[in-house]
Amino acid sequence: MIYILSFIIVLLLLLSGLLAWYLYRAKETKKGLDAKFNALEMKVDGLQLDTLESRLNPHLFKNILNSIQSHAYQTYFALDKLANVLDYILYDSQQKLVTPKQEIEFALNLIEINKIKISPLFELKVKTKINESEKLYEQQLLAPLISIDLIENAFKHADLQSPDAFISILFEFNDNNFSLTVSNKISDKKAMKKGRSGLGVTTLEQRLKIIYKNQYQLDKFVDNSIYTAHLKINLLEYKTKMHLIG
Repeated sequence: MIYILSFIIVLLLLLSGLLAWYLYRAKETKKGLDAKFNALEMKVDGLQLDTLESRLNPHLFKNILNSIQSHAYQTYFALDKLANVLDYILYDSQQKLVTPKQEIEFALNLIEINKIKISPLFELKVKTKINESEKLYEQQLLAPLISIDLIENAFKHADLQSPDAFISILFEFNDNNFSLTVSNKISDKKAMKKGRSGLGVTTLEQRLKIIYKNQYQLDKFVDNSIYTAHLKINLLEYKTKMHLIG
């Protein structure tokens, strides 16, 4: 895996001076990556937590590459954000738990990469309401990559063309609770189905049940063609339970 990611980084860096050449080679490179990711998926067996996380990382990276390839002229900006995302995937996400601060910073970088796919006129609202003075904000209590599925889902299913289209993302950390609320106008067009689609949402719910059990709440609903997903994790309760078990 590290060898594959290193190869991708080198390839992306070459884009800074060889964008024209890259556009020609991008399709062939993507085919090779798809084959490697498919090979990784074939080795997955069961729904244990470690297995779920091993499937999550390749899918996340594949989505990021698709975003960058769709608009090569923005590669310079995307590379900076991608470097931060890669650091998180390669190092921080290998830990069982990260701090809410680390996860939120990672998610904000991921959002910047996804912005490549949308028009500058598209309404994308990203807000944070964070009480950084709370001790748990910088304690390792949050599962890494727990926020990406709701964010990726919004960009995948949002109506990006209509005048009233929008995506709204709100991160909150108050009273030792991590919260993420994502809303988007649903597109009338059906999202193109791909092999093994839907892995993200399934993986998220499985991970939440395994890690947080009764210390989380995940609500999803549709109102007037607006889809909203709200995730809330009680980290204080989780920490208390973990200490009692330990």
